Amino acid sequence: MKKIVIVLIIGIFVTGIISVSTFSDQYVDAGSTKKVHFTQTITSSPDPGLGYENQQLALVLSPNEGTIYDGSMTFTSSESVSVVVLHEINPNDVKGQDTWAVNENTIYGKSLINSEKKSDSIEFTGAGVALHSTNSKEFTATVSVDGWIRGQPTQVLEQKFELQKEDPSLLLSRANIPVNIPMHKGMHSGNEIFYIITDASSKDYVNTISEKQEFNIQLSKSLENIPENNLQKIFLFKNGIKGDGIFGFQNEIFSNTPEQSNYTPLGKIIEVTWKPGQKQIVFESADEILDAEKSGRIKFNETSVVVNSPQIKWSSNQMTERSDKQITNKMSFSGGQITEINQDDMTVTFVTHRSWDSDGKTIYYIITDVSPIGPSKLIGVTHSPSISELLTHPSIIEQYQFKNGIIGSGSLEFQPEIFNFSSDKENYNPISKIYLVEWHNSKSAEILQTKSDIDSFKDKDLITVSIARPSNSEYVINSPIVDPFQ
Repeated sequence: MKKIVIVLIIGIFVTGIISVSTFSDQYVDAGSTKKVHFTQTITSSPDPGLGYENQQLALVLSPNEGTIYDGSMTFTSSESVSVVVLHEINPNDVKGQDTWAVNENTIYGKSLINSEKKSDSIEFTGAGVALHSTNSKEFTATVSVDGWIRGQPTQVLEQKFELQKEDPSLLLSRANIPVNIPMHKGMHSGNEIFYIITDASSKDYVNTISEKQEFNIQLSKSLENIPENNLQKIFLFKNGIKGDGIFGFQNEIFSNTPEQSNYTPLGKIIEVTWKPGQKQIVFESADEILDAEKSGRIKFNETSVVVNSPQIKWSSNQMTERSDKQITNKMSFSGGQITEINQDDMTVTFVTHRSWDSDGKTIYYIITDVSPIGPSKLIGVTHSPSISELLTHPSIIEQYQFKNGIIGSGSLEFQPEIFNFSSDKENYNPISKIYLVEWHNSKSAEILQTKSDIDSFKDKDLITVSIARPSNSEYVINSPIVDPFQ
């Protein structure tokens, strides 16, 4: 719980209702007249005046009872603002005048010196001076004031208003839950690897793999549009020596692993068939397979099928296992995305994260690969340089993460993410580029659940949406959708 304290000083002291530095060391005493001269950078806060909710105010010279400010001011601001001059007024004398008040007992007449501008020079005379914006976006301004405080205040009155305000938060039930995903064995250059399959571009392959591993995967037709230079080759065997491969024969062979700089979890399927009369063996590398094809012992069917097959463990390394195995509704995304690699049961336990699709429907996703390397180390997943090249590719989707606003279970500790695909349409892709959503005034934040919510609030200039570039690099994530309840 935060305590917001608004202090209004009526007297000769210049302090802010909103956070403003004290300028007492910048006054020159001249009897009943004091010189005021300063340059200061100030930041606005929500206007505490009655009836001015969702607007912004930055107090330059706070109101003083029995005192008049007289001088000039030059300012520059990050947003268009008006200059507000306040005047002492008896509550009984309001009679239709424009006023500003923080309660019913202390009321000031209000003059607007200029229309909203980002910079200006003005002269003023009044009991207080402020910069004001009619929208809710926080602004920063630098002001230079040269003037006098005239008159001898009759009293110094301090009024303190304390508002109890809870930090807005949204904690979804089952926001993070475990899911056990079947692992498969594969080979690369004579070394065993363990991998999972989460998506395929072909309905037939989706059905075959889901039935084989007794765990449903997602159909992503747009994977077939990924350029071949961003895919590795995965060799699947349609006959030969019996084994645990997808079709019941030897294990799959991969053309690269995370040890290579061109590693990608996306692979194009090449179906391998032994020709009649050939002595069948178990291949251990892509080079062996290519040599056998050249010598006429096997034949290839180079399909257009692409699968998402993140590698969990390879010859020299593996994905990071979380040291804290407890999965809660509010937990950090850093330190790893898996809690256990069980080679006996051939399963890996991932943390699934609850979020929304573009229509506001609940989905769960996991994180397996990231580019660039900084976020991949922080999150504890595999670094895949190749997927960063897909940043501008039309097939991948957008994922919106929130930098501020409602506290929640999202990756940045605010509300959950929103993905720009619909569960009811065929525009899903596991690869997503990251956009950051930032509220101009976090105290006015609301829960956004759909892509149209984001577009609407952006059009109203309440949020800023920008592409994420950690370390000035493309930020792309392999975040496949999974069903943790199957």
